[in-house]
Amino acid sequence: MFVLPALITFISSFIAALIFTPIAIRLGIYLSIADIPGGRRKHARVTSRLGAVPLYIAFVIGIGIAQSFHLASNDQPNESWRLFGMLIGATIITGVGLLDDKIQLAARWQLVAQIICAVIAMLCLIFIQEFRSPFVNSPVVVFPVTVVILTMLWFVGMINTVNLLDGVDGLASTVALIAGVVTTIHMIREGQLSVALQPIALCGALIGFLMFNLPPARIFLGGGSLFLGFTLACIGIIAGAKVALLLLVLGMPIADVAWQIIDRARHGRNPASSDRGHLHLRMIDAGWSAKRVVSIYASVGIIFGGLALIVQPALFKLIAFGLLSVGVILMLLRFSQRAGDAYSATPDTSTK
Repeated sequence: MFVLPALITFISSFIAALIFTPIAIRLGIYLSIADIPGGRRKHARVTSRLGAVPLYIAFVIGIGIAQSFHLASNDQPNESWRLFGMLIGATIITGVGLLDDKIQLAARWQLVAQIICAVIAMLCLIFIQEFRSPFVNSPVVVFPVTVVILTMLWFVGMINTVNLLDGVDGLASTVALIAGVVTTIHMIREGQLSVALQPIALCGALIGFLMFNLPPARIFLGGGSLFLGFTLACIGIIAGAKVALLLLVLGMPIADVAWQIIDRARHGRNPASSDRGHLHLRMIDAGWSAKRVVSIYASVGIIFGGLALIVQPALFKLIAFGLLSVGVILMLLRFSQRAGDAYSATPDTSTK
């Protein structure tokens, strides 16, 4: 029976998040790991950045409880080893996120940490071994060297996409929640019942955390975005390398990040530099409320996530992602025209 273990896992991580998030709120302010209002910071009060703490603790508690159940799972012979790798990597990346919240680590050190965590995941058999070609609609086996490259790009790309999405109250957490729900549905449908408890634990933690993170936020995600990106990257591979599934759910932020890299390089700037050119920041600067921005991203994630579950041919998913990307670029260009494209010279500061 799957319903009872799933319910217990979800409730456990949800309650843990409800308990530990208020503690993280007070602890962040006490330790001065918090954002102070002023300048471009639009929040009204001193706000803790220790969102990584309750999310990580709640997720680990949910996973721990899930392991007490012995559920059958199709084609998951290395489940325990993979789970070990995910938890070790999540622990390291969470620690790095907390350190960044405190002392603002340079981007290169964050990248080094991401690569280390990706290597740990691969050593624990979390890697992209094959994927379904959108042109022949059949599995394509990846060569060993390509496995390393594709998996590394997947982890670094996912971590940074979620990290860069964290510029509006509740946005990254909401999009991650939708990705968790869609992945859960896919795993259940494929008979991967025991591993389906992993995204269920993450969803419970996220819903509990969002009670305090939705606008106006009482706590910011902070380094928790690194934890979410890494965990989602692991779960996507554990779910059967369902890259297309998460690409569609996270289609808006992925297309946004890709465009920013191209646009910065085109203007002779460091692609890794920060500015206020990201779509969600442009929306905020244009006067859109945080709730409206979160609602738009959530709606797109739900629609395209549902499409990924319903539509099976990989070519159709590729076309859908392409159309979504074009839509994002058109929106970016529209906001650029309205603002005279002053974003390239504007530092990326908190909008919360």
